[in-house]
Amino acid sequence: MSNTTPKKTPVKTSLYASKAPLEWAVTSQGTLYTAQIPIDETGNVVAGGIEPQTRQTFENLKHTLACAGEDMDSVLQVLIYVTDRSYLTTVNQVYAEYFTPPYPNRAAMVVAGLAREEMLVEFVVYAATATP
Repeated sequence: MSNTTPKKTPVKTSLYASKAPLEWAVTSQGTLYTAQIPIDETGNVVAGGIEPQTRQTFENLKHTLACAGEDMDSVLQVLIYVTDRSYLTTVNQVYAEYFTPPYPNRAAMVVAGLAREEMLVEFVVYAATATP
């Protein structure tokens, strides 16, 4: 007997179409999986440092969630990657503007670099979806 239910469903967004083999988000069994980076509608990493990059990453996340019929309250966990420990203070300040209690579970990691050299921050996010 063949199971015809897809294991994952892509979330259609209007984010810049990456040349890499990826979807900006997929859903499976009631969970949305996404990784978000600080790029604008042209695919360029936003300039100006950690604060504008963090805000752009959150705006991309909000857009992706909305495309899946969800919002920031659906977020269960955020994995934050920054390229310098000092950036976490700014990320925390912006994070508090986008989330309200109860906050998502989270972890923060300081890494040597991200996929694009000019990127200072990246989020990996897991969110609940209304449809399992």
